[in-house]
Amino acid sequence: MFELEIGRVIHILGVVLWIGGVAMVTTVILPAIKKLKSPEERVDFFELIEGKFQKQALVTTLITGLSGLYMIIKLNAWARFLDLRFWWMWAMVIVWLIFTLMLFVLEPLFLKKKLIIQAKSDPEKTFKKIQKLHYILLIISLLTVIGAVAGSHGWFFV
Repeated sequence: MFELEIGRVIHILGVVLWIGGVAMVTTVILPAIKKLKSPEERVDFFELIEGKFQKQALVTTLITGLSGLYMIIKLNAWARFLDLRFWWMWAMVIVWLIFTLMLFVLEPLFLKKKLIIQAKSDPEKTFKKIQKLHYILLIISLLTVIGAVAGSHGWFFV
């Protein structure tokens, strides 16, 4: 079981760095950019900062997904996905899929270009969309963390 504990430590560390980074961007960096930068500068400045964080997000989402899969395999926990009490297992997978698709597929292929085009025509509206998306993702992520921590300690909401 030592390997399982190592997998759990890696998984939790990945979640802390990943979702903690999302929280930092959402609650500190975006509001600061809004106060300190003109509408025309906001998206460019955000892209500059996000570019630095994106490397961390790519690595931590990958580590989190792999370590989560490892624990499911090691525990043979596939049946949990069929039990409503373990809704948080699905929530973790869905949150991970959303971020992974955004980071590895959608953003590199077309979202980044679309964002730049929108920012040129309406920077204020574009920045508000960025903020709104980050708050939605943060709330969903935090609800998932709450459910996973409570559920993994036997506290079921269903």
